[in-house]
Amino acid sequence: MSVGTPPDLAAPGASASRGTNWEMISWVFMRASAIFLIVLVLGHLFIMNILDGGVHRINFAFVAGRWTSPFWQVWDLTMLWLAMLHGTNGLRVIIGDYATKGRTRFWLKGLLYTASAFTIILGTLVIFTFDPNLA
Repeated sequence: MSVGTPPDLAAPGASASRGTNWEMISWVFMRASAIFLIVLVLGHLFIMNILDGGVHRINFAFVAGRWTSPFWQVWDLTMLWLAMLHGTNGLRVIIGDYATKGRTRFWLKGLLYTASAFTIILGTLVIFTFDPNLA
């Protein structure tokens, strides 16, 4: 190595064995999911809070009628999945930045992934197994 030549360093998060850069994929996912979430959430807020009388019409029957449509099931499911994965990824980065001990980082990430998986699974089950005849 000559004077003035920077050392050859691998990019952070890059793995020679995997051949992919997980952190770059994570970064791109955060930007793409944010764009989709803006559309989904603003659409949801407009439909639920502004259109046809606003929040006064929202009750069990409204949600039951809405979830009879596969379109609204997929809309809400996509919003749930993207929001949970986006938030989980963001918290994963925060844990990596601020948890100084490896053991603490391990347990915090384990707790985060468990809570996220539980919420995604439970939310998916509620959306697809919702029975409007329970009321």
